[in-house]
Amino acid sequence: MVKRCALFLVLLLQFHVLTARTQITQQTESRKTSTPYTGDLSIFDSPGRDERLQINRVMDILAIAPGKTVADIGAGSGWFTVRAARRVGEAGTVYAVDINPDAIRYIESRIRKENLHNVKPILGKPDDPLLPSKVDGVLLLKTYHEVAQPITLLRNLRRSLAPGARVGVIDRNGNGENHGVAREVVMREAIEAGYQLLEQDDFVKDGMDYFLVFGAKK
Repeated sequence: MVKRCALFLVLLLQFHVLTARTQITQQTESRKTSTPYTGDLSIFDSPGRDERLQINRVMDILAIAPGKTVADIGAGSGWFTVRAARRVGEAGTVYAVDINPDAIRYIESRIRKENLHNVKPILGKPDDPLLPSKVDGVLLLKTYHEVAQPITLLRNLRRSLAPGARVGVIDRNGNGENHGVAREVVMREAIEAGYQLLEQDDFVKDGMDYFLVFGAKK
């Protein structure tokens, strides 16, 4: 009888802990976000963007190198996708993920024109990038503020990370609905999703932008 009571109390405690975690996640997931961009995708290929974002330095920090597998989440026009594809070479793979079918069609046309055979466009879900295999590096470039369920997305992404994989988030400080999100919010949500902060930098573009690098907690 005593053992049964003890077991019941343990199960009850676990239920309350799980319920509390779910409520916290739901509260966080319901924060303000920006409406995903659906306009002219060519605007992302503005002159000088490589230098403003120091994209080669970003790829160095994310350890994107020949033969690696990379995910560009929120790929948009494929601006970062094609740069990562050239960096990883024919032995590597870049998954260009977007939830906008028009963006996927745009990227498919782009990689044909640029003769890139190592890019695989993926029509993802708002809460799941649907990656088909493990990846070594991930970048969410000016995308995180549009993610409606960030913790769920990061948890689903975590399953597809290879050992030692690095996940980068480049965004600008904001209130969520003004095409930006505070870096503290991103860090808090990533930790909730099972990540640890590995590095943070401010060298991209200007003082409002930040670059966070995460890894899965062991």
